[in-house]
Amino acid sequence: MYYNYIGQTPQMAAANIKGGPLAPDLKGEVTFREVNGGTLVYANISGLPEYKPAYNGEEPIGPHGFHIHENGNCSVGDSENPFQAAGGHWNPANQPHGNHAGDFPVLFSNNGRAIMSFFTNKFKPQDAVGKAVIIHQNPDDYRTQPAGDAGKRLACGLIRKYYNGS
Repeated sequence: MYYNYIGQTPQMAAANIKGGPLAPDLKGEVTFREVNGGTLVYANISGLPEYKPAYNGEEPIGPHGFHIHENGNCSVGDSENPFQAAGGHWNPANQPHGNHAGDFPVLFSNNGRAIMSFFTNKFKPQDAVGKAVIIHQNPDDYRTQPAGDAGKRLACGLIRKYYNGS
């Protein structure tokens, strides 16, 4: 069993990702594990659309914006513009875009698959419980306010407390 730096079992959370009408084959899991000073985020995603560069004024497809959004609601709603009920990026410290707690690195599709892990000191797993993970069609530019111009929402997953048998 893994213990954190003060001898306690670390907190964990997870989101099962499911694609919506714009990417029905998209699926995966995102886990959040407490580590010293923050959280280790691990994503294992399949069914991502392949990269298509911007062409003739159209937006690119991929790399895919990847965020925590403020509302734990993955209702599809409008099938042309799904998952709007998840709200905006989770931003508990009221920071400009690019520095939100919910701003994550983009996901790169490799034959439809993305596996990635990274560290963040902006939250602990229990802070994210009840929020939603969203995967977007376009890359996040990390500049445009308030949400990085990441395009349509392809998939959503509710973040829940994760129990690993302890």
